[in-house]
Amino acid sequence: MNSTKGRRSFIKKVGLGSLAAIASGTTGAGTLEDKNGLPGNVREHKLPAASRAYNGAYKGEYLNRVAFPIGGLGAGMFCLEGTGAISHMSINNRPEVFFEPNVFAAVCVKGVQPVARVLEGPVPEWKIFGQRGTGNGAGGTSYGLPRFEEASFQARFPFGIVELKDKAVPLDVTLTGWSPFIPGSEDDSGLPAGALEYRFVNRSGKTLEAVFSYNAKNFVARGERARIRKMDNGFVLSQEPGRDKPFTKTDFAIYTTADQHPVTDYCWFRGGWFDPVTMIWNTIEAGDTKDNPPVDWDAPGASLFIPFTLAPGAQRTIRIMMAWYVPEADLRIQDKGPDGKASCNNDSCCITPLESGLESYVQFTGEKYQPWYASRFKDIQAVTGYWLQQYDALKKKSILFKDAFYSSTLPAEVMEAVAANLTILKSPTVLRQYDGRMWAWEGCSDESGCCHGTCTHVWNYAQAICHLFPRLEIGLRNTEFCEDQSAAGHQTFRANMPISPVKHDFHAAADGQLGGIMKAYREWRISGNHTWMKKIYPLAKRSLDYCIDTWDPKHKGVLEEPHHNTYDIEFWGPDAMCTTFYLGALQSIITMGRFLKEDVTVYGSLLENGKAFLENQLYNGEFFFQKIQWEGLKAQNPAEAQSFGGAYSKEAVEILKKEGPKYQYGSGCLSDGVLGSWIAAVCGLKDPVDPQKISSHLLSVHRYNLKKSLKGHVNPQRPAYALGNEGGLLLCTWPKGGKLSLPFVYSNEVWTGIEYQVAAHLMMMGKVKEGLEIVRACRDRYNGRVRNPFNEYECGHWYARAMSSYGMLQGLTGLRYDAVDKILYVDSKIGDFTCFLSTATGFGTVSYKNKMAQLKIAHGSIVIKEIRYAV
Repeated sequence: MNSTKGRRSFIKKVGLGSLAAIASGTTGAGTLEDKNGLPGNVREHKLPAASRAYNGAYKGEYLNRVAFPIGGLGAGMFCLEGTGAISHMSINNRPEVFFEPNVFAAVCVKGVQPVARVLEGPVPEWKIFGQRGTGNGAGGTSYGLPRFEEASFQARFPFGIVELKDKAVPLDVTLTGWSPFIPGSEDDSGLPAGALEYRFVNRSGKTLEAVFSYNAKNFVARGERARIRKMDNGFVLSQEPGRDKPFTKTDFAIYTTADQHPVTDYCWFRGGWFDPVTMIWNTIEAGDTKDNPPVDWDAPGASLFIPFTLAPGAQRTIRIMMAWYVPEADLRIQDKGPDGKASCNNDSCCITPLESGLESYVQFTGEKYQPWYASRFKDIQAVTGYWLQQYDALKKKSILFKDAFYSSTLPAEVMEAVAANLTILKSPTVLRQYDGRMWAWEGCSDESGCCHGTCTHVWNYAQAICHLFPRLEIGLRNTEFCEDQSAAGHQTFRANMPISPVKHDFHAAADGQLGGIMKAYREWRISGNHTWMKKIYPLAKRSLDYCIDTWDPKHKGVLEEPHHNTYDIEFWGPDAMCTTFYLGALQSIITMGRFLKEDVTVYGSLLENGKAFLENQLYNGEFFFQKIQWEGLKAQNPAEAQSFGGAYSKEAVEILKKEGPKYQYGSGCLSDGVLGSWIAAVCGLKDPVDPQKISSHLLSVHRYNLKKSLKGHVNPQRPAYALGNEGGLLLCTWPKGGKLSLPFVYSNEVWTGIEYQVAAHLMMMGKVKEGLEIVRACRDRYNGRVRNPFNEYECGHWYARAMSSYGMLQGLTGLRYDAVDKILYVDSKIGDFTCFLSTATGFGTVSYKNKMAQLKIAHGSIVIKEIRYAV
């Protein structure tokens, strides 16, 4: 389990499971939870009494910050909080983190003394003072309405489950919020929709009469031409386009099914001060209903009322469906050349989304962002109709995914980390433009995206989309190698929005550009699409040639000239982090080139040179480091070079004379020090670096950079990611001395995406115990008490780098499916296991027992000709 030999060779072993692997089709309807509340046989890791169990329910103080994204991939979202409240309403093609609309469900149990409650748990204390507007008493919220006494929350992505209890209410209530998530189906997983299902159980000994209601202020209204429109079994909150802002049309539908026989109040009481909510609560508290018709423009809110009767022990589920339609946004990021065009001559080689398998592709030439769903649905009625018609089928398929994923027997902290970060795909971090292509921020600021353009060096880490939605990932490669790459091979690391050719007036990012070459190889192996690989190969080769000419002109096999990277600075002189990317990119071109019968001799020589240089000159016997160099290069004086870091001050020039360029790591132990080797491994490439040295470096990172407490740690940078008594993995330390006065920016910080990639790499090398310690340090910070467990942030909320967590599935099990050769690879580091597997054609689970693997397909098909086990 803790072998020091690193990654192992594989042997062909076809037997148990090979026939099952060829089976196809969708099997089983699935259930939301088993009798123990844990779907499948997922393990729940028990902690001391004062803590919560990984992958278990959030209760008490751990419920404090829970906010679970619900929505569509690239389509916007809202969050279901652990209490049952709705917040983070972000449907306007941008994040609105602090937008908590006044919407709430309520129930009134009739009787001699009716009892009415908002269907939420107690308001978290931090909202009472500290939220926006609370200094003025939190007016306009529903905080002052009676709630249930207790709440708990359990995540079974894409389902969030809230349990509500109150001694004064003779009903047990379970709220399940969800939206479709079906690997391989990016369209149905990208609907601008979500649902809340309220299940009521009569725990009393007598028949109960009750009235359920769902109530909403018109939160889409922006001052003029706002109204509430009628629809079957519901209402539409609407903002008509303004004359000066034609892109601001917004519709948000709240509705139920015809069999619920709802009574609809399309217009709350109109009056000043707090009159509308006061009057609607009067109706709720009395157990009444109101049937008010729509008005033209000034309705403050609307409600659905559903009366129901429950016999003792009986139950009733009421479904509330939501959908939205915002067909255009004022989002445009266009970096073009002075003639209005880009210097890209790749048009003859460019690959359309349709050629990449995106069957819904629609040509797009718009000037501003329009979401993909606007190309499929003409209006809110089309969205609501599809959501209603397909609801049961989409739920069934989403449950198939959920059951397959949570049937895993991997450590609970790993499953929690992977699932928690899948919510990034439902967050405003991800956009999908009109033609179906994905585009993303790095993360989200409170009211806008943060760091545009699917930044290549950040999205390198993210391992989820390539397996779950491989067509979208191929689309990212197309953008990188077509619109974002010049005829000379220079690649920008930030794409335009709408996607279009860019200008090339800043550094290429070495790790981003070289990582893209490895990912092109990965997409080929995942998709099995030879036609696509043949078209992308010459572009990838051109990209690699540019990297060689720019950063390794002396053909040493290392990046020597200053090279920009994910730390937003340039490394001067050879370093192990970016050199491992270089070697992995060389491996990719060599492997693809040999398949295409191309001459790759020159790349083979560079690979050998680089391996020798890295292992002999950048390794100190314990870990890899950087050899800082700024003289004898083609590059100009560091003080005059282009950089995000700005000009050198007089003081900085003095540091340059003594220590060299600002923002290096030199003799430090860098957590990302062999990142390129991990990327190569998850892409299915053979790492040319000595695995014992890779393992030694990772163990050094664990030994020196993982801190159980940061109480004495100095961090003048961005400390809120981890501080005080919290633990975490520092980006870099200098255990052998040599720390620079100004090391690379961010070096004192803790990033979850790096924590997970190091953990996954340790696991892959057989160091499971060490990897799990890092995961626990991370998830202990995101336990719901101080931070939202479903929002791991770095430079913004829902930061993309955190999807490196998906790589831990492969790290622990060695599972990898190669669609080119139809081979399933298995290299377990934990003995027997069951683990989720997603491919381009289907998903299911692999069970490994007695050194034999068997595949159970949950959806689609996966053809396996051979199973190979590590030896």
